[in-house]
Amino acid sequence: MSDGNPLVKAETGKGYRVVKIIGGYGMIRKLNLLGIREGRIIKKISSQPLRGPVVVEIGGSQIAIGYGMAIRIIVEAES
Repeated sequence: MSDGNPLVKAETGKGYRVVKIIGGYGMIRKLNLLGIREGRIIKKISSQPLRGPVVVEIGGSQIAIGYGMAIRIIVEAES
């Protein structure tokens, strides 16, 4: 995943670096308030089938993100 993939396609249980967020000011601001911003390391905990929410861990906290937001968070595997 060196070129980056959407968070929804990332493997569960692994750590990823956020490389880009594709969205408007409001979405970027909301994710920033949750602690998700470019350069941060997040761990994908789980995802639900049929475009359900994605649960990630950031700094010891677990946060559920809707599919629409998660598909716009581009991540790459942490090395």
